[in-house]
Amino acid sequence: MNVKEQLTLVVKASRKLNLVSEEKINKVLLDVAEAAIQNTALILQENAKDLNRMDPTDPKYDRLMLTADRIKGIASDINNVATLPSPLGRILSKTTRPNGLQITKTSVPFGVIGIIFEARPNVTFDVFSLCLKSGNACVLKGGSDANDSNVAIVKVIHEVLRKHDLDENSLALLPIDRESTAELLHAHGLVDLIIPRGSQSLINFVRENSSIPVIETGAGICHTYFDESGDIAKGKEIVYNAKTRRPGVCNSLDCLVVHENRLNDLPLLTELLPQSNVIIYADEKAFTALDGKYPSELLEHATEESFGTEFLDYKMAVKTVADLDEALDHIATFSSKHSEAIVSEDQETLEIFRKSVDAAAVYCNVSTAFTDGAQFGLGAEIGISTQKLHARGPMALEELTSYKWIVDGDGQIRPK
Repeated sequence: MNVKEQLTLVVKASRKLNLVSEEKINKVLLDVAEAAIQNTALILQENAKDLNRMDPTDPKYDRLMLTADRIKGIASDINNVATLPSPLGRILSKTTRPNGLQITKTSVPFGVIGIIFEARPNVTFDVFSLCLKSGNACVLKGGSDANDSNVAIVKVIHEVLRKHDLDENSLALLPIDRESTAELLHAHGLVDLIIPRGSQSLINFVRENSSIPVIETGAGICHTYFDESGDIAKGKEIVYNAKTRRPGVCNSLDCLVVHENRLNDLPLLTELLPQSNVIIYADEKAFTALDGKYPSELLEHATEESFGTEFLDYKMAVKTVADLDEALDHIATFSSKHSEAIVSEDQETLEIFRKSVDAAAVYCNVSTAFTDGAQFGLGAEIGISTQKLHARGPMALEELTSYKWIVDGDGQIRPK
């Protein structure tokens, strides 16, 4: 079967999903969560094959790796999605016109959503659960790095779909070759939306080559500004958490911006980072403040490339600024509009930061690690949108719907 034939079957499956009850959808999701747990050994066995092909020092290694605990977390997220209200059939507006027409604006699925992603096999479960709950069929195009894991996960999901007499083409996994990517990006009339999840280079490629609407997700160049009034105890924990919790994900800290009047506190602000062997690329003022107080083998001079880089690793830049305005200018120049944070005790400064920073998520005295659909109470997520059209920030059920107008009447015709 070629890609076009496969996509044609997905379209047919998507039309059937519109007729499936919410009760049945929820039951399928609960069974998929249970099947994920029951098939942990199989999934980890196939995941190990993928891991064996990747260098453990590769920043993508952590994203690729599944564990029994991570599968339990994935199953928990799927269960959460099953408990959420359906985003379908919501009445967004309703009016009765003078001629008696009743016009209702109601939420509906997109139809078929294509996801292109790299070494993150958890995406397969996340995407399926959100797409099924929102009435969408989904087409997955994973990379070669995670292929064995993805094939195993899709097999588990397909078994559950067949058990419930649902069309297994509601979830399709395309071949890993580049030709399949090209066909997906130009599948007019078969795919309604493309969502890339992965590196900036992947996102750029999809945006520049797709003739189907794209929602950009993922790339995060995240800053934390430590203000002149910042609390050092809060700041130290926030910086450490944002940088080291999972450095290979898009909400991890890439650049610490420090008010010059707090440079003497910079060694305290960064004192936890050597526990995780975090390399700091510091500008001249910050380097001087850290020299002799931060492990020399982990301290380097910043270059132009140090700023505006998504490290996805135990690495971080430090930029010194004279005031809030300079901090805002630096963030505006280098941000990917994903997640930005400030540590400050001054309410006026916090309010200016909230209003001035252009990002999907703005944090005040909080780690950027919370940019996550589950943490926002959305269940799982299909990605973090860094654009402004249609969706922004964690994309979950509501963001996977469009709407249509239902017009009910009793024989009305429009006059000539």
